[in-house]
Amino acid sequence: MRRREFITMIGGVAAVAFPLTVRAQQADRVQRIGVLMNVTPDDPEGQARLAAFRQALQQSGWSDGGNMRIDIRWGANDVELDRKYASELVALGPDAILAVGTLSTAAIQRVARTVPIIFVNVSDPVGVGIVDNLSRPGGNTTGFMLFEYSLSGKWLELLKQVAPSVKRVLVFRNSANPASIGQFGAIQSLARSHDLEVTPANVREAGEIERAIVALARLSNGGLIVTPSASESHQRDLIIKLAAQHKLPAVYAYRSNTIKGGLISYGPDEIDQFKRGAEYIGRVLKGEKPGELPVQAPTKYQLVINLKAAKALGLTVPSSVIARADEVIEQPKY
Repeated sequence: MRRREFITMIGGVAAVAFPLTVRAQQADRVQRIGVLMNVTPDDPEGQARLAAFRQALQQSGWSDGGNMRIDIRWGANDVELDRKYASELVALGPDAILAVGTLSTAAIQRVARTVPIIFVNVSDPVGVGIVDNLSRPGGNTTGFMLFEYSLSGKWLELLKQVAPSVKRVLVFRNSANPASIGQFGAIQSLARSHDLEVTPANVREAGEIERAIVALARLSNGGLIVTPSASESHQRDLIIKLAAQHKLPAVYAYRSNTIKGGLISYGPDEIDQFKRGAEYIGRVLKGEKPGELPVQAPTKYQLVINLKAAKALGLTVPSSVIARADEVIEQPKY
């Protein structure tokens, strides 16, 4: 073999071997994932969702403490905390970030221009400006929407079905969350057809919640809707307790509220959202671009009814509603 041909052959082998070596080194490198939660660290539902996220990653070959490190911050749907923790997470140099909720996602986007962002629990990602398009979001962000605003009207319909005497509805929301505007708008648009008067209540602290519920209870035929945009997770027990104490029928978005003693809830399966978020994280770590992954709608919804809570309120849940329920609870789990 001539010397020149031999050198060319060796060079060709090296050219093939080099990218294989690089890929092997990348595969051996510990991947770093940031997570910005929208609840407090002592929230049991938040812990359950994180556990599902970790489990789904593990099933795809990613192990926290092994080939992956997960850094978690708890923003509690607080604008200032979200901004602080978003900066902290980005400073750690993550390979991808899971952002939970609208406020968390917006905070991460402000400081992470190139880091892949996968969101979950965002109600209207196009409307609030998180992505430009659902099918091809572009940029560095994609994920899983919680539901369209039109679904918010379902809470009003359920409230009227289980408590037909209700005439006034107080809607708990978080005014700092842009999703709250759309949710209340959808509820308000159906109010007239159900002969209901709806009023928003922007509440965060325990004192605000108590005053709002007491004021509603002074009026006759009142009911309550607790939207997912409301920062209510750390005040969940207080809201449920006060609603029961003042004999107010209340509708929630999350199963966890009904499990704790709330009357009725309807909304997406949040555990499923975190599992699907883990799937997208895994795909991004393997080289796919988030901007080319479509934003997906929920595939699982849950209607949960607490019959003991209904009985305490003197309500009889129609059999037609019970027949549609995914879960009927006889005893709350405190």
